[in-house]
Amino acid sequence: MGWVDQLERLSELHSRGAITDAEYERAKARVLNEEQGAQRVPREPRTSLGMLRRAQYDRWIGGVCGGIAAATGTESWVWRLLFTAGLVFGGATAVIYVLLWIFVPPAEPEVPPA
Repeated sequence: MGWVDQLERLSELHSRGAITDAEYERAKARVLNEEQGAQRVPREPRTSLGMLRRAQYDRWIGGVCGGIAAATGTESWVWRLLFTAGLVFGGATAVIYVLLWIFVPPAEPEVPPA
């Protein structure tokens, strides 16, 4: 049942005298607050891209390759190799790496691996 249906039902109960004015106002406020709260709930990231964070411990320069590896479930050396090959064959990956370093937030600190 949606919030509009709930408000209609409350109005009907109030008009029939089944609930008092105070009860009607409290129930109406509760329904409206629940609707506003449901709209404000942040959604969880659903893709690996939304979970992308720079690595804290698997890093050589900025942690970008380690973060991509963690988000995609691959080894970080594969991403380092791809970025290095891109440097050799045109250099566009240098710009991409710097932009990722700037705009991707760091991962939360965790216990370093043994």
